[in-house]
Amino acid sequence: MQIARVALDVPLRRFFDYQVPEGEQLSVADIGCRVRVPFGLRQKIGILVGIPTATDVPRAQLKPVYSILRELPPLPAAWFRLTEFCADYYHAPLGQVMLSTLPAGLRSLAPPKARPRCQRIGDLPAQPAPVLTCEQKAALTLLAAGDARAYLLHGVTGSGKTEIYLRLIERCLAAGRQALLLVPEINLTPQLEARVTVRFPNAGLVSLHSELGETARSRNWRAALTGEARIVLGTRLAVFTPLPELGLIIVDEEHDPSFKQQDGVRYSARDLAVFRAHDSAIPIVLGSATPSLESWANANDGTGRYHLLSLRERAFEGARLPLLRCIDTRFDKLKDGLSGALLLAIEQRLERAEQSLIFLNRRGYAPVMACTACGWTSRCHRCAANLVLHLADHCLRCHHCGFEERIPKPCPTCGNQDLNTFGRGTQRIEAVLAERFPQARILRVDRDSAGSRKQWEASVATIQRGEADILVGTQMLAKGHDFPKLTLVGAIAPDAALFAADWRAPERLFAQLMQVAGRAGRADRPGEVLLQTQFPEHPLYAALVRHDYPAFAATQLKERQSAGFPPYTHQAMLRAEAPRMAEALNFLAAARACPESENDPLVIHYDPVPMRLARRASLERAQLLVESPSRRVLQRFLARWVTRLETIRAPSRLRWHLEVDPLEF
Repeated sequence: MQIARVALDVPLRRFFDYQVPEGEQLSVADIGCRVRVPFGLRQKIGILVGIPTATDVPRAQLKPVYSILRELPPLPAAWFRLTEFCADYYHAPLGQVMLSTLPAGLRSLAPPKARPRCQRIGDLPAQPAPVLTCEQKAALTLLAAGDARAYLLHGVTGSGKTEIYLRLIERCLAAGRQALLLVPEINLTPQLEARVTVRFPNAGLVSLHSELGETARSRNWRAALTGEARIVLGTRLAVFTPLPELGLIIVDEEHDPSFKQQDGVRYSARDLAVFRAHDSAIPIVLGSATPSLESWANANDGTGRYHLLSLRERAFEGARLPLLRCIDTRFDKLKDGLSGALLLAIEQRLERAEQSLIFLNRRGYAPVMACTACGWTSRCHRCAANLVLHLADHCLRCHHCGFEERIPKPCPTCGNQDLNTFGRGTQRIEAVLAERFPQARILRVDRDSAGSRKQWEASVATIQRGEADILVGTQMLAKGHDFPKLTLVGAIAPDAALFAADWRAPERLFAQLMQVAGRAGRADRPGEVLLQTQFPEHPLYAALVRHDYPAFAATQLKERQSAGFPPYTHQAMLRAEAPRMAEALNFLAAARACPESENDPLVIHYDPVPMRLARRASLERAQLLVESPSRRVLQRFLARWVTRLETIRAPSRLRWHLEVDPLEF
C-alpha cells in the first residue's frame, strides 16, 4: 500500500498522510499534482508533496485518496522551492501558502471546464521598436542576456524604462524562455498589456490579477504552467505563477507598497521575485523612478547585491523633465484649497487647449462633518476614524470598514441645523473648479468614479482623446500613464506627510510627488508642476525641485542609520485584534513574556501598544514590534516564537498574525 503526503489549505504547520487506493499507483512524476481527499466531514483539494515509505499515522486510520487530478502537468520543483521559502520566511503554514497561490477554480471540488487555448492576436507583424537613446543602449549592454543578477533600473519618469523591459523580453523569447512582468496595481495593466501585445502579438501573453473572472484566471494560469503562454503580466500574486521555462523577471514600480500583501500570508511579491530569480539563476530587473530605500541601499552599499543602472533623461524626442516650483501658501493664500498661482496656471492651459491635473490623494467631498455648537463630528461607530462626506452619493462613508449612513440634516446631538464640513477631498475640488471654470470639461478619477477596470479604461480613453481639460485625481493617476496634452500638475495639501508619525511617510511622499510630476510634459510640450506648501524650504521639496532622488535617498538613509531603522535593522510586527483592547494587549504581553523572548540579546522587544487605527470594524487592535540588527538572528527567533505563540490561551474571538518586514505601523 502506498502513502500519499498531501498539503492542505488549513492553519496547521504540517502535511497529511493518506492511503492510495488499490489499483492506483503513484510515481515521483505525480508529485505536484492536485488530489481530492477527505478532511473531517468534508472533502478538500490538496497538493501531493511526497510519497513516503512510512508514516506516523496507524495504517488502519489512514483515509483514502479519492482521486488524483492529472489533467494538468504537476507543479514544478521551482514552484515548491518558492512556496517553501515564502512559508519559512514569513512563518506561515506551508499548506496555506501553497493552496492560496492557486486560482480558486483549481481549488474547487467541481470538475474543471474544458481547457481553452491561450489566445493570440493572429499572425500579425510585430510593431517596430523605437530608436534607443544612448542611455538605453548603455543599460541594455550591461543587461547581458542570461546574466543571473539583480538589477535596479533607476530611470526618471518618461526615460524609457518600459522600452528596456520590452527589449529584454524580446531577448528572453528569442532564447526560448518565458518572461514574468509584475506591476503593483490593476490600473497599470491595460496600458502596459497593450504595449506588450503590439510588440509581441504571437507570444501568448496572459494577464493575472484580481479583476479577472475565475474562468479567465484559471485559463491564463494553466497556459503559463503548460508553457503555452510565454509572457505573464500580473499583480503581486502572479509572482507564484508556475513557469517551467522562466528566463526573466521584471518588477515595474518596485518601490510601490502594493507589492506587499496586507492580509492572509503577508508576503512581499518584490522580495519573493528576487528570491525566485536567484533560485532559478535568471536575471531580475527592478525598475522605478523612485526606488525603495531598501533597494537603493542594496545597489549602493558596495556589496554588489544589486547592480545599479540609471536613465537620467527623457526618451521622447523634444521631451524634457517638467519645471517644479513651490507655491508658498503663507503668502499666496488659498481660496477653497487652491492658490492664485495655480488657478492662473490652469487658466493658461485652458487657453492653450492643454490639460491640467490637480492631484489630491484624498477622495470624497470632505474628510469630516462637524457641529460647531456642540462639537459633534461624523465618527465611524465601528472604527477609530471619521466618516468621510461623499456628497455625490449622498452619504457618509468609512474608508476603513465601508460603513455608510445618510447625511444628517440637523446635528444628531443638539439639533443644530448648520453643520460644517472641514478639509477637502477630490469631489470638493471638482466642484470648486467647475464653479471657477464653467467652460472647462472636468474629469474626476478616483476609486469612487473609476472603481472597476471598465470605468478606469473609459476614463483613460477620455483623457487620451483630449475630451477632458482638467483632471482631478488621486494616486490612481500618479504613475505609468502617458497623456501627451497634459502639461500642468498641481499638488495640493502635501504637507501633512512631512511630519507624520510614520517614519516611512517622507519616502512615500517623495515617490508620490515625483511620480505625479512625471505626468507633465511627456511629449513635445513643456511641463510644469506646482506644489502648494507652507514649507517651501524643506529638504524634501528642494530635492524634488532638482529632480534629485539620489540626494533625497542619501539623506533619508543617513537618518535611518542614525535612528536604527530599516534597512539597517530588521523588524517583525505581532498584531492582535479582539472585541476589547485589554484582551489584545494581554495577549501581546503574554507573547512578550515567552521564554524565547529572553534568550537572544540581539533581539529587541518593544512594549505592546494600540495601533494608530486602534479600532477597525468593531475590533480593538494592538501591536508588538520586535527587531534585530541581524536578519538571520531575527528569523531564528521568530521560528521558535511562532511555535510558542500558538500555545498561548486567548479569548475565542481574538485573532493574531505576524508580519515580517512590516510597511505599516
